[in-house]
Amino acid sequence: MFKTTLLATAAVLAAAVATPASAAEMIDSYSAYLSRADHYNSQGQRIMTAAGIIRQDRANYHKFGLRDPGDENDSYFDSVANRAILEKMLSEGDSDPGVLSRIVNSNVRIHVEVYRGDREGDYVVVTLGNAAEGGY
Repeated sequence: MFKTTLLATAAVLAAAVATPASAAEMIDSYSAYLSRADHYNSQGQRIMTAAGIIRQDRANYHKFGLRDPGDENDSYFDSVANRAILEKMLSEGDSDPGVLSRIVNSNVRIHVEVYRGDREGDYVVVTLGNAAEGGY
């Protein structure tokens, strides 16, 4: 009996060590089409980073009411403060550099997942949706 209890306790402890204390939780997600309009800021200057383009897309959606077909709502980036930290959130995430390059150089559909991180703060993971529909 003691041996069975000891083995069960060891198994529980091993599982606890192998499992993160608190894993990141997805708190929001949305899909959007990044059109030519999203690649330029409100002063007409070309945006040259993926984070800047995604940020402009969310400003166009939430602030200016400029929406591309297929753009979805999100509750996280309706906040100006959250849009302002998008660059940091993207660098904390695990997005493929090839995806980020395609965002800068093409009109693409993306899917964004927003996670509540434990140590480094919130972060985003961006993936491509449908194939690119045009370029620069």
